[in-house]
Amino acid sequence: MRSSCICVKAASGEILAEDRIASNRSALDQWMKQRHQPWIAALEATMFTGWIYDFLKPHAEGVKVINPALAKAITAGKRKNDRLDARQMADMVRVGWVPECYMAPTGIRDLRRVLRYRNLLVRACTRMKNRASGMLMECGIEYNKEKLHQPGYFGELVESIPRRIDPVPEWLLDLLRMNRTTIDLFQKCQQRLLNALERDAKLRCRVERSQTIGGVGPVLSLSWALEVGEVGRLGSIRKAVSFCGLCSAESQSGDKSYHGPISKKRNKHLQSVLIEAAKLAPRWNPQLKQVYERELARGHRNQATIAVARKLVAYLMAVDRSGKPFEPRMAAQAVEAGL
Repeated sequence: MRSSCICVKAASGEILAEDRIASNRSALDQWMKQRHQPWIAALEATMFTGWIYDFLKPHAEGVKVINPALAKAITAGKRKNDRLDARQMADMVRVGWVPECYMAPTGIRDLRRVLRYRNLLVRACTRMKNRASGMLMECGIEYNKEKLHQPGYFGELVESIPRRIDPVPEWLLDLLRMNRTTIDLFQKCQQRLLNALERDAKLRCRVERSQTIGGVGPVLSLSWALEVGEVGRLGSIRKAVSFCGLCSAESQSGDKSYHGPISKKRNKHLQSVLIEAAKLAPRWNPQLKQVYERELARGHRNQATIAVARKLVAYLMAVDRSGKPFEPRMAAQAVEAGL
């Protein structure tokens, strides 16, 4: 984002100023110096919102971050451009009708950025592992799927390739060794980031409490703490389940109601971690195992996994709200109260 459109309106709706300025700190600072009366700012949620929000907040009476999807529903029209958007956001603030986004504290957002980068490294590492398997299959080289990515076995496999096929493609050995080096680097980096997050003083107590739930490990507990932020803002377990993308989209008109697939309006980072955890958690948690087996008896494995993920959300909220280690009875009471 190289520039931003700005519209300043009085409480009466009169446009006091309109301009397009560069999206950098010096330009914003110069613009704020021209404001001689208290003001409230509103900006659309984008990937650049965080630093602008932090930069404006000490100087304004209030800074509001607008949800683009809800704003579009309110202001839909034939024309759309940055100048009109700025005017419409000014009107939302003026009449007190702002579809506001939650902004986590700066420290939480900084740690969340670290966790998401760690997840990026994990995905990249998985792709590199799949690429190694692909190169071996392309050349017709048999290998042990379970052991392939163990450093010792992989080294022995690469050394044995010249004895297995003749001639050996000149690119194969170099690419396999380079691939292994990259995987090792990614694994070390992601583990280093994960260890740093676990030791952070702001998160330690909260993460340790979450891990008292059987089947909840460091990645899920960190994802919950950083993606949710302040757990009180979710209000209820139903809202938390919706936030995590574990419920279906609903469309109702008159006496007809339609439930579609899992909603796309969710926190995708938390959703993916919860789904992966729900596949393994029943092995370590008797309560979650019961949930899984009950749903599986109805004949749908994916629905059973979703049910376990929802129960994990209920348990995580119960632990977070109480500030105490996990107890099955406490979690059951929280589920009854929240659902």
